[in-house]
Amino acid sequence: MEVNISRESQTIIVRFSGRMDTPSAHEFTPQMDALVEEADKTIILDCTDLSYISSSGLRIFLILRKAATDKGGKIIVRNICDDIRNVFRMTGFLNLFEIQSYNCN
Repeated sequence: MEVNISRESQTIIVRFSGRMDTPSAHEFTPQMDALVEEADKTIILDCTDLSYISSSGLRIFLILRKAATDKGGKIIVRNICDDIRNVFRMTGFLNLFEIQSYNCN
């Protein structure tokens, strides 16, 4: 999995590409820790190129959501594909996150 993080004023955009499985989620942990420090901002999790998410990946999303809630920030999930939308639906994540749009490629 590749991760690209950019900042625009009070918004952080995190672009995921590839598969967020257990090993890649573990590799992302140092970057996630830095995002938790900035969770008072709006963080957009752009999943346009994310093809798979495991329970470890879902855990990362939850950690970021909790940090944003605690610090008065906001998490927006953008452009999830049908497979990931189904995982979000089955796990209740559709109710936990603001989903801006779907990526129906």
